[in-house]
Amino acid sequence: MKEALHLQYLVAAPADLRWGLAVNSVGYQEVGAGEAYPPGNHPSRYLFSEEQGRVLEEYQLLYITRGQGIFRSASLSHSVRVGQGSMFLLFPAEWHSYRPDRETGWKEYWIGFKGSQMDQWVSDGFFSPAAPVSQIGLRSEVVNLYNDAIQTASQQESLFQQRLGGIVAHLMSLARFYGRNAAFSEVVDLINRAKILISDQYRTLSPEDLARQLCMGYSNFRRIFREYTGFSPAKYIQEVKLNRAKEALTNSSLPVKQVAYEMGYDNEDYFFTVFRRMTGMTPMQYRAFTQGKKTPAE
Repeated sequence: MKEALHLQYLVAAPADLRWGLAVNSVGYQEVGAGEAYPPGNHPSRYLFSEEQGRVLEEYQLLYITRGQGIFRSASLSHSVRVGQGSMFLLFPAEWHSYRPDRETGWKEYWIGFKGSQMDQWVSDGFFSPAAPVSQIGLRSEVVNLYNDAIQTASQQESLFQQRLGGIVAHLMSLARFYGRNAAFSEVVDLINRAKILISDQYRTLSPEDLARQLCMGYSNFRRIFREYTGFSPAKYIQEVKLNRAKEALTNSSLPVKQVAYEMGYDNEDYFFTVFRRMTGMTPMQYRAFTQGKKTPAE
């Protein structure tokens, strides 16, 4: 058995729970090739057999930095290969099991936590038992956060739980960020080209024209663009126009009609309608507000 460190049964005060994230355990362990898993020094609270699996009352986020193995859970129809650079999330009340391959062993970091903030993220669809694994690659930033959490939990200074909660939030954001960008690695160049074209041609560019310039069918392009950016191409173009209009209204004295024309709107009334729908203010109200002349309500 190689190196291991387990910090568990961390206490969370009522104020820590109101913070929205509280950590129960954090640590790491390294299992050599051919060694039993879980190892003999695995915390009894979290002990399980690979065949029978287990169910926890908390979330756990694990990160594998060496070796490879398999992960199974109740929401997955088949086992998933995990290994160096994999992050996987365990959900409360969700059966799961995982282990390293005997040929490789592995090194794992984990942090166990609970809280209303995480429950809300799951409810909002940011994390799901149906997609618990993220392939993020080896990231020193992530390892440093786990080590920071271990040190914070060891010292247990005043408000340590709230600092740990911040580390958990950072880790969860990186799981999404790196996982999403790795999944889209083959289309990143395409999306960046699309953004450049929009930035250059937003005044007159239609979503269909954009797809044609990228030599793609519109339906496929729209699906990929929306999955990556969170916007449809039409909505993204509209947001770019709006931001440029805001900049012009704030930093120039151009008449609103001229701003509308320069943003690609042939009809000033239509520009007025779109701007008010998206900002809650008319163009003139927005200009006055951002130039410090009066509030929107005045």
